Amino acid sequence: MRFDYKRANPEAAAAMLAFNWYSHETQLDAKLVELIKIHASQINGCAFCLDMHTRDALALGETSRRLHVLAAWEESGMFSEREKAALRLTEAVTRISKRGVPDELYETVRTHFDEREYVDLISVINIINCWNRIAIATGLEPPEQT
Repeated sequence: MRFDYKRANPEAAAAMLAFNWYSHETQLDAKLVELIKIHASQINGCAFCLDMHTRDALALGETSRRLHVLAAWEESGMFSEREKAALRLTEAVTRISKRGVPDELYETVRTHFDEREYVDLISVINIINCWNRIAIATGLEPPEQT
């Protein structure tokens, strides 16, 4: 770790924790929230967040088999259409500078999620993208295996 960002700027850390709180309060299934966090972290290359959220998903009862193929979710029949829509949105929002969120993707996601859930999805995606950027920029690494 380059430095302890929480100690360097406790106000910024508190703001992020407040933002993060919402990801635990959504109406979305907790396993789906973890899949979103893991997949965004895969895209962003955040080892710290991948380690944390993989462990969190397993603790919620997610299978290691699905986690092993999450990076190739489109080629797998292990994910529901609802999960696939959320993962497509995760990719689009995480890589928003490439194509934005195309109308056809929005319409697909909306067939599986109502307006409130759509806002929950984009909030969770934005929260994990913020954490990925903090972890990578400050050099956070997964803890040593115990």
